Amino acid sequence: MSSTPRPTDIRLHRASHVLEVCFDNGEAFQLPCEYLRVHSPSAEVQGHSPSQRVLQVGKRNVNINEIVPIGNYAVVLKFDDGHQTGIYSWQTLYELGAHQVENWQRYLDALQAA
Repeated sequence: MSSTPRPTDIRLHRASHVLEVCFDNGEAFQLPCEYLRVHSPSAEVQGHSPSQRVLQVGKRNVNINEIVPIGNYAVVLKFDDGHQTGIYSWQTLYELGAHQVENWQRYLDALQAA
């Protein structure tokens, strides 16, 4: 069983609205706050099943106000639009980084369709 890479550095670039996450396997991701907000792992966004997923709109200028560590496994990102219920595990952050291109395109396609 392969273990999920763990972050070695999490840095918020407020001016550019980007969260930079570096992992112990050498990979690093530049994750826009908007991307993180619309892909929040919270039930408020994800629903309790894929059919209940709520499309997030109007989040282009969202930023992160605070990053709160949760034990040794996750962070809560407190966004400036008031959203703060998603717990971003190391695995979630890693997968959001590793699949950023396809996730973002899926989101843009859903926005277009809406």
